[in-house]
Amino acid sequence: MNLYSWLQLIFYLVALLALAKPLGSFMAKVYQGEHTFLDRVLGPVERFIYRVAGVNSEEDMNWKTYAVAVMVFNVLGLIFVYLLQRLQGVLPLNPQGLGAVTPDSSWNTATSFATNTNWQGYGGEVTMSYLSQMLGLTVQNFVSAAKLLGGSYPHYSLCSSATFARGCSRTRLSRRSTNFQSV
Repeated sequence: MNLYSWLQLIFYLVALLALAKPLGSFMAKVYQGEHTFLDRVLGPVERFIYRVAGVNSEEDMNWKTYAVAVMVFNVLGLIFVYLLQRLQGVLPLNPQGLGAVTPDSSWNTATSFATNTNWQGYGGEVTMSYLSQMLGLTVQNFVSAAKLLGGSYPHYSLCSSATFARGCSRTRLSRRSTNFQSV
């Protein structure tokens, strides 16, 4: 490794260590339902989205309702990624003018990313438009892992792990509900 590589590594480690405590404290506040500095800015946006979607974030979900919510979320993501690939020829952010991905490849890719296996049976830049890669695959790569409890990428599963832990330790005095939409 050259000097530039060592400096980059040292900078990364210093930044990681400097952010560990403040980010950890922030995440603990979020998971415990305490107020954070972002509540003033993002609170109204979150409440608007909940209102439009008909979600009551304070309402508890039993395990069956929670499982259905996870499955519906997963199926909607799968359908969205499939349609995004099939329609990419008429959508923006397609400077190469790529046509629609074939139905079998679209289905394979959509199910692969929805199940967090992320198998790619195509050549990325010669098959997928920028929009399909950014809005479809990248987003699905994170949300499919976030809904899993253990998943292939445990560091992305914090939301579901927090909800699972909250559900297992429920008491009547608990301040946060066990609700898929309000994770």
